[in-house]
Amino acid sequence: MSQQFSQQPILEITVEELANHLINGIPENLQLVDVREPQEVEIAFIKGFKVLPLSQFSEWSDQIHVHLDSDQETLVLCHHGMRSAQMCQWLKSQGFTNVKNIIGGIDAYSLVVDKSIPRY
Repeated sequence: MSQQFSQQPILEITVEELANHLINGIPENLQLVDVREPQEVEIAFIKGFKVLPLSQFSEWSDQIHVHLDSDQETLVLCHHGMRSAQMCQWLKSQGFTNVKNIIGGIDAYSLVVDKSIPRY
């Protein structure tokens, strides 16, 4: 993901808003993407997220429209929010229309929403 994209504003969602989305299970029209590395996901994971590690970008990027629907709301997660912001920019460049970065990532989620999720 070394390509540079025009810096368009990225929509954001808080971990509290994410929790509200997930309270009764994952809504059918919501896509959840986790861009962390497999070893990070082994430590801490939120059920329902599709794992697309940025380090494996070349392996899945050309098939992104097979993995995800560009018209559905897509929420992107990483450890603190930096990698997910990069992914949001890239998804927008690929025609995704409703992409949001989860502010603070899984670290904030484990601090604020679900303390049973390990921090690292």
